[in-house]
Formats: sequence, structure tokens, C-alpha cells
Amino acid sequence: MTDTPKTTYKRVMLKISGEALMGDTAFGLHPPTVQRIAREVKSVHDMGVEICMVIGGGNIFRGLQGSAQGMERTTADYMGMIATVMNALAMQSALEELGIHTRVISAITMNEVAEPYIRRRAVRHLEKKRVCIFAAGTGNPYFTTDTAATLRANEMNCEAIFKGTKVDGVYDKDPVKHADAVRYDVVSYDEVLQKHLGVMDASAIALARDNDLPIIVFSLDEPGGFKGILAGEGTYTTVRD
Repeated sequence: MTDTPKTTYKRVMLKISGEALMGDTAFGLHPPTVQRIAREVKSVHDMGVEICMVIGGGNIFRGLQGSAQGMERTTADYMGMIATVMNALAMQSALEELGIHTRVISAITMNEVAEPYIRRRAVRHLEKKRVCIFAAGTGNPYFTTDTAATLRANEMNCEAIFKGTKVDGVYDKDPVKHADAVRYDVVSYDEVLQKHLGVMDASAIALARDNDLPIIVFSLDEPGGFKGILAGEGTYTTVRD
């Protein structure tokens, strides 16, 4: 596999869920899994691609679930944002063990552990080939990390969002439950919304559509999958017009 990207992508956003960091455990962080994902990120970084990341917090706390259990929604969402900072710090540690300079940039001020979000500073980090992990969502309740990833991707002038999941693309129905599920090679933003295909929440899809930002859905569990797509290989779905 070549180390030279065959695509035009020079700066990308990698969005992964907090659950992706759990590995086979039921809760929290699984260090070997965090390290494996960090190696995937490093393999793309070594190709010269500038990388932004947003990691969810569902492995620690999910605001919507907390709200459903009786917690006030705004408080629950802020707790979820703090969970994303914990995940970002874990990923930063794993990346820096691999020699990749990394910055955790938080939408909620916590100067002792993360930089505050300043767009120009973040862009400069990327230009210096540092991986930028954007934490704490948008800094506002009622917005998901999918929306935060799409917002930051647009602000950073990323050329695509790479959505790492447990399956190798977008299917017309859940491939885990339905053996006859059909994978799309390409699907439009509007079709994702109309058919409720579950790629990202509606706000994130609409924001990507309005800014012509493609979303590439691939399997994060497939070794070398992230790098493979940039090298013109692998199986994935592209969401675009």
C-alpha cells in the first residue's frame, strides 16, 4: 500500500464515538483499543494529511440518556461534554506516545488540561502538522458531537469528514440484524435524511449538505481502513450530493 494519498484530501476530520474506545468492555476506556486507534491516526498523519478529531463521550456519559432518566437536560449535556474531554485526553496521550504532537482544544474553558477554542490558533496547529482533538462539543447543550464535528470541519476548512463506525459503510437497514442489508457506495444527504439512515443526526447532515462537505463512512474496526481509503482502497460509503 502506497504512503502517498491518491485522493485530494489534505485536511480531514475524523469523527468517532466514545463507544469506539471501549473495546470489548462495557464501560469506560480500553487502553489497547485507544492505542490501536491512535496507530490508525498516525498512519494517516505519516502520509502528510492534516487531521482534526472529535470523539463522543457515550462510553462515559451520554447527556440524552441522563435526561431520559430524569436529569435536567442542560446539566446532563454538560456532563456529556466533560466526558468527551476525558476521551480526548486519553487519545492525546496515546498519540503523543507515538511521537505525534497533539492539541486538545475544548469548547468549555479548562485551561489546566486543554486549550480554549480559537479558530486561528487551531488552524495554525494544523499547519504545523499537529493533530487537533476538538472536545466538549460545541460548548452548548442540545447539540451532539456529530454536529460539533461538522461545525469544526467547516471552520477548519476540512475537505471531508471520516465517520468511523463498526460497519463498512451506510446500509439501507441494520446489517447486524438483517442479512439482506444492502450497502450504498454513494448516497445523497437528502436520502440519508429522508430514509433515516442514521449516519449522523439531522443537524449535522444538513450542515454538511449546505457546505458541500462529503462524509465518508467506514469501519474503524478494519485494520488500516482509515489509511486505505486515503490510498484509494477499502470499502466505504460517501455521503454527498
